Amino acid sequence: MARKNSRNLVLVLLISSFYSAFAQKEGYWDKERSTTKEIIVPARDRIIISTEDLPLGTTEVVYRITLLDENQKLTSSLVSVLKSIPDPTGISQGSAGAVFLMSKISGDDKCKYALFTDQATAKSYVQSGKTDKACYAQEEPISKDAKRLSLDKLSCLQSNTNVIWFGFESKNWLLKQKVVLEVVPWVDVKLSRGWNQENKKEIISQCKTSNLAQKMANSDDFCVCILEKIQKQYRYTEFDKLLAMEKIKAYKDYGSTCYGDTNISKNIYSDLRSQASKLIKSQKYGEAIALLHTIISDKKATALDYSSIGYCYVVTKQYEKAIKFLKEGEKLDETELQLKLNLAHAYLVNGDYKDAKAIYKKYQAQNVTDSLSWIQKVKLDFAVFKKANLPSENFERVLSLFN
Repeated sequence: MARKNSRNLVLVLLISSFYSAFAQKEGYWDKERSTTKEIIVPARDRIIISTEDLPLGTTEVVYRITLLDENQKLTSSLVSVLKSIPDPTGISQGSAGAVFLMSKISGDDKCKYALFTDQATAKSYVQSGKTDKACYAQEEPISKDAKRLSLDKLSCLQSNTNVIWFGFESKNWLLKQKVVLEVVPWVDVKLSRGWNQENKKEIISQCKTSNLAQKMANSDDFCVCILEKIQKQYRYTEFDKLLAMEKIKAYKDYGSTCYGDTNISKNIYSDLRSQASKLIKSQKYGEAIALLHTIISDKKATALDYSSIGYCYVVTKQYEKAIKFLKEGEKLDETELQLKLNLAHAYLVNGDYKDAKAIYKKYQAQNVTDSLSWIQKVKLDFAVFKKANLPSENFERVLSLFN
């Protein structure tokens, strides 16, 4: 009686642990594509048999092998046993879990068995009986067995394995044996959609060639955002079968959505400003103008962005454009002195000394930044303008205003 109560307690604990794992359920036992086969193994012989095709996303399998006497039948199928187990983590690694999965009956016969991943190796086993190339080999004869296999933990099995070949060797020297093989795959929901490391990298690589991605110093978050949206919408096989123009539209639509994401958008324009600043310091004004135009066209520009593009237009002798953009920037912030100073420069080199003088005089006592005075900045800018061969006949007149 004590032994029976002990077994019942183990069973209750197992079932409790199975249900406690239910919240972590990320897949399902695929009973539709399980394998149940009765095999007759001739006396002193070896045979092989394959499972049904394992579904895409199979990460684990549970199998049960039962040897039956001629008229015996299983009392319950492996599929029915697994109904009470929400996921493979609920199957104990210890002997109690194996007992729970094990068939309640078996015959007197025993056999050895081995697992293979390809037919050629399995056929070689039939001829030689060698198991050195097997993924797993049960060398001690058994009348029944049950195990859980994690495909990623056995070096010869992978998550893309299509079938598993079972080889059986009879240990009955006189009579044939009846073996029941049951295999039930566990399918990971995410992996069943067909997205693996390789095809995800393919999407990321394609994204990084897009115009939007190339605007960014680091496009990783942007491209991951697109990948996640494509994964959610399509299985890989579905996406792969789209026409080229349909894929382009998908990238464009999801790109627009991701581009509008607050955090990604903020990083994008921060990257563009950083790149533009470096280009200006390197005197690559044309490239800086292109980046600043992107910010302005997307209606994300600040007064300082308008100030920077105005400065670039001044240095490249595009004075009317400089004045136009600097006046636009004034509407955003009337107090930005960097912009005011560039507007004064634009007036000056464009021949409008009167308007330039008014601005130079008005702000001469202030700082352009927290550490750089208006007058110091004027002198620094005039030095750059002289090297760029801008009209400089009024530079000294301006500097004399500060005396």
